[in-house]
Amino acid sequence: MSATYDEDGIGSAAPSAKRAVLLLCSTLILVAVDEAKAQCTARDVLRNHLALKAAAPAAASPISVSSAADIQLWKKIAIGTFTDLAALRSTMGALGCSVGSLADEIIARPAFTLSGEKTEVQLVAISAAELGFEGEMATLGNIYAHAQLLGLRLAPAEVAPQLRLQYLDQPIGEFLIIAMDPIRTSAGEPVILTVANGGAGLILIGQNGQDDLEVPARSRFVFVRPGTFGPALPAAFGR
Repeated sequence: MSATYDEDGIGSAAPSAKRAVLLLCSTLILVAVDEAKAQCTARDVLRNHLALKAAAPAAASPISVSSAADIQLWKKIAIGTFTDLAALRSTMGALGCSVGSLADEIIARPAFTLSGEKTEVQLVAISAAELGFEGEMATLGNIYAHAQLLGLRLAPAEVAPQLRLQYLDQPIGEFLIIAMDPIRTSAGEPVILTVANGGAGLILIGQNGQDDLEVPARSRFVFVRPGTFGPALPAAFGR
């Protein structure tokens, strides 16, 4: 006798097989959801990144840097392309760019502002080791101070979400710390922003921004090159 089929395409002549398939599908869906939650939250992405410290390759050898002019331009981005935070958040959501809970709080704080003028900003990406720091760790305060002595500038906070939107081909495993003045949470904790791809998609996360925080010397920071603000080019939001 030939089997009949219902709307889901599973033969009604084999109810036990049908139940088994449905049970398997339900189990796989639950596992996928659990794994996504484990990988996509800002806390877990950052924890995974820090857990790799012991297995990471040795820090790069220092390069000869006597001024900001010795550091190669990394990327140009546009800022001032949004008039309000709602439009910024909407664009991030439309592109599938995730925002961690801590970063989300920082973007909503009064100290986080958007530029009122469309401007092109030139960025460099460099590690503490490449700036000349020896040893495995360095403090944020010392990294910032040394970079500014070389002529680099801290980035406006808006650079973080704008870079997230305009850096859609970020390689997996890359975490770029935005060198910026920290913004305090409602509880008074200083936070800086990081543009990351932890393997579960593109995300903007927040992390401790205390001056005495020690970070691996291989950690890469995004600074602004001096005197490079100019008329903005169209923001590259497309893939």
